[in-house]
Amino acid sequence: MTQDKYSIENFNYELPKELIAQVPSQKRENCRMMVLDRKAQSIEHKHFYDITDYFDENDVIVLNNTKVIPARLYGRKDTGAHIEVFLLKQISDKVWEVLINPSKRVKEETLIDISPDLYAKVLTRQNEGKWLVELHYDGDFYSILDKVGNIPLPPYIERTMTDEQLKHLDYDRYQTVYAKKEGSVAAPTAGLHFTEEILEKLKSKGVQICNVTLNVGLGTFRPVKVENILEHKMDSEEFEICAQTAKIITEAKKQGKKITAVGTTSVRTLETCMQKYGEIIETIDDSTLFIYPGFEFKVVDRLITNFHLPKSTLIMLVSAFAGKDFVFKAYEEAIKEQYKFYSYGDCMLIN
Repeated sequence: MTQDKYSIENFNYELPKELIAQVPSQKRENCRMMVLDRKAQSIEHKHFYDITDYFDENDVIVLNNTKVIPARLYGRKDTGAHIEVFLLKQISDKVWEVLINPSKRVKEETLIDISPDLYAKVLTRQNEGKWLVELHYDGDFYSILDKVGNIPLPPYIERTMTDEQLKHLDYDRYQTVYAKKEGSVAAPTAGLHFTEEILEKLKSKGVQICNVTLNVGLGTFRPVKVENILEHKMDSEEFEICAQTAKIITEAKKQGKKITAVGTTSVRTLETCMQKYGEIIETIDDSTLFIYPGFEFKVVDRLITNFHLPKSTLIMLVSAFAGKDFVFKAYEEAIKEQYKFYSYGDCMLIN
């Protein structure tokens, strides 16, 4: 029986359009930061550069070091028709799962010219509008992609990619300073506010910083389409936990240190691993973990996260972590105080 608490409408809110950040703050660390204290049910207004005041040698911070690839490719068929190929996931050496737009203009065996160095051959149609294509190129794929690809900004950032200055800005700013492993089609946005200086300052206070990798797919941001959220199925996303990170977190838990996840992707990586193995271990695995109110967190004690879309799995995860009523009260205050929302927007630290 569907219970009202599982209705998608519980996770809806109205956001004035002008509060959707279209560009990043002038400096990464200058964004605003709302600090939520779950125990006291209190809210403070700070800036991200204040983050170091909240951490000391009793803390471990977990970053997702995935790197956004310039996944949006523009090409043409031999008829001259314009086709967009959006890379989603590498399946094997040169085979990728993609979105194709307009898809009605292609069929199996269609060739799409992207640049003199790169073309795509359409293989088969998959479910949910996805396709498999084989990419043909010589040389290093990611070097070619850097030349011809475009950073895949979310649809609520409404601008064209023709302005070279903005394109350059996005290449720099829609990427964390610690991004290492290529594979994401969307940024783990909570990490966008960190600078090298802030990371160094945290380390000098005795904070341990470690990495996981979860390649962010489009599914992370896809709105939930079912009335009863229990019927929602998460897309599978690959994650990796290295031996060093597993050791740091396991030791920290024994010593009673606090684990702070930077972003919902880091949360899902850690909690998936704990759910599957009963401990944090070195592993490469897939996560389809859907976190909504009622979920019991076994690893994460604190969370740094941005402000998320209504009806998204991300706002459900944050509601599970901090309590739905408290989160929605905080969102209400953020709107009143003119915080900026979504990928390039402001953030929260939830204690």
